[in-house]
Amino acid sequence: MADNKPKLLIVEDDQGLQAQLKWAYEDFEVVITGDRASAIAALRAEEPAVVTLDLGLPPDPDGTSEGFAVLNEIMAMKPDTKVIVASGHGARESALLAIEQGAYDFYQKPVDIEQLGLIVRRAFNLHQIEAENRVLAEKTGDGNRVLGGLITAAPEMVKVARTIERIANTNVSAMLLGASGTGKELLARGLHDASNRAKGAYVAINCAAIPENLLESELFGHEKGAFTGAVKTTEGKIEQANGGTLFLDEVGDIPLQLQVKLLRFLQERTIERLGGRKTIAVDTRIVCATHQDLETMITDGRFREDLFYRLAEVVVKIPALAERPGDPTLLAKAFLKRFAKEMNPQVTGFAPDALSAIDAWNWPGNVRELENRVKRAVIMADGKLIAAADLDLEDPDQEDGDALNLKSAREKSDRRMIRHALARSEGNISSTAKLLGISRPTLYDLLKQYDLQV
Repeated sequence: MADNKPKLLIVEDDQGLQAQLKWAYEDFEVVITGDRASAIAALRAEEPAVVTLDLGLPPDPDGTSEGFAVLNEIMAMKPDTKVIVASGHGARESALLAIEQGAYDFYQKPVDIEQLGLIVRRAFNLHQIEAENRVLAEKTGDGNRVLGGLITAAPEMVKVARTIERIANTNVSAMLLGASGTGKELLARGLHDASNRAKGAYVAINCAAIPENLLESELFGHEKGAFTGAVKTTEGKIEQANGGTLFLDEVGDIPLQLQVKLLRFLQERTIERLGGRKTIAVDTRIVCATHQDLETMITDGRFREDLFYRLAEVVVKIPALAERPGDPTLLAKAFLKRFAKEMNPQVTGFAPDALSAIDAWNWPGNVRELENRVKRAVIMADGKLIAAADLDLEDPDQEDGDALNLKSAREKSDRRMIRHALARSEGNISSTAKLLGISRPTLYDLLKQYDLQV
């Protein structure tokens, strides 16, 4: 039905081209107008997401005054509308000026229907994404934030967030696997907040930070007099999280003897405090995380296989920051905003060499390293912009084994640079092409070749 189709407004005075365009866009609800007044009336009545606009409209078909007047009114009334302007031969400067004034993109006349169709569909996709981000921003305060306040534009991390959202309202145990500093605790907290246990307690414990002889008491609690210094009965973390969620960070560091007791809790959902004989029923959901290879630990006899399968009913693998193109820049800007407000208000942004260095660095310490470097840079910066030297970044080592294969290295480099440019330009095709030093048609070809989405 037409009501379910996205609306496309075509502002074009050539009747032959009107018919051709209407025929080509059967997937959309097409509204056609041929002059400034009817175009603005249609904009008010139909509120289309995308507009194709011929700059040469009557009574100035050989000029651009009417077309620019329409563009300016659209930007004033509906600034979220994606306007694609027509550019005849020799009118490229007018098209670029239109983009400066708010147009999304332009197309050449005579019209290549397939090429224009690609631009139109990308415009609709971007409009939809921006609309979803605005809804999300109302909830989180930031359009690039997803589950648990996680800032990302990388499809890899969006997929992780969506997976966690799907399992949030179930009672399955979840295991988050990823290197240190990738955001495991942030995602665990996000899982809790998105679940039907959100009103319950969220309790976190780092199993690697507590001595073995104290970890059992921390998890299961103890009765008064259970050991020297136990002057009162104390609930453990599992009991404290009753009705909520317990996050076991670095679960691979739990000693084997204690693994048996944790397994018994997961099977029976009851505990006994250290030094006690009373069985206590506890309704606590377990979410755990580790950077270790638990399967290798199982083979080596350092981690129980039956416990692994109890804890890992759903396994979520979190990519390293270097595997999330575009995210280092987004995160760096968010950290700068926070730290500048707290420590050095004169700092307002990053110099171009700093952004290049952030994009190029491989971030072995992941998000934690990025946060620390930006914090230090904000404190040490002398001017308004943070330079690469303030971040203390060096050129990354490019001489890895894959680089010996020229085709593989070229493809990897192309993908990486395109995604970085898309992140910096917030998905604007013209700005992305300009950053990369290529034409828009070339960029479209590369996006198609590497199956990349804007």
